[in-house]
Amino acid sequence: MEITSLQNPRVKHIVKLRDEKKQRERDGLMLVEGYDEIQLALSAGHTPQTILFATEILSRQMDDLNTENIAVNRAVFERMSYRENPDGWLAVFPIPRASLDDLTLSESPLVIVAESIEKPGNLGAILRTADAAGVEAVIVCDPRVDAYSPNVVRASRGAVFTVPVVETKSTQACVFLQRLGIRILAASPSAEEQYTNQDLRGALAIAVGTESEGLSNFWLSQADLTVKIPMIGKVNSLNVSTATALIVYEALRQRSL
Repeated sequence: MEITSLQNPRVKHIVKLRDEKKQRERDGLMLVEGYDEIQLALSAGHTPQTILFATEILSRQMDDLNTENIAVNRAVFERMSYRENPDGWLAVFPIPRASLDDLTLSESPLVIVAESIEKPGNLGAILRTADAAGVEAVIVCDPRVDAYSPNVVRASRGAVFTVPVVETKSTQACVFLQRLGIRILAASPSAEEQYTNQDLRGALAIAVGTESEGLSNFWLSQADLTVKIPMIGKVNSLNVSTATALIVYEALRQRSL
């Protein structure tokens, strides 16, 4: 049976999951759109509650899954979709929420602390970097953007499922890191030392702050080391996701020596 009505209650609920953080929090559910993103979530061990597909626009077939499958027509799919040029696949997944106590870290973990990131695209890009570099966790402190919103899922290309993500308060994150003996590196344009001149091996949490204000005084005061990225041009700062990637990969380079 194919859903063809835009007034269908299931369709209306999915649109609410797409648009409203409160609905996602209330239901503990999130949307994932796109064949690749759904497959990435599946390969990471996550099981969807429902998969919806529009035969008219499918670009690829998905193996049979032991879950609810719902066919919809093109108009219904486009009403639920949040992507340009959708490929006909959309899934409803339980939100993979984790707490600090749920994290299983190695003896020398590399962790990202993202404080009050404002833009979904930047948080998504940070998650993609974390996945690519083997970062063991991303701790989102005092969040201003929902880590499980469709825009973050899209920007992360599904990495929200492959990297443990914890949303918490800065104070709690700091206590957690210090208890485990994980050094805190604060990235700040006002720092004196360049990031390439510091020893970034060993247990390390790379803390980055808001796009407009950078890290708060709390993290700057708690940091074991503070570093800057050299700026030669007229603009005095980099995009937060770009800055994060530079420092993460310097840490990765040093660990490979």
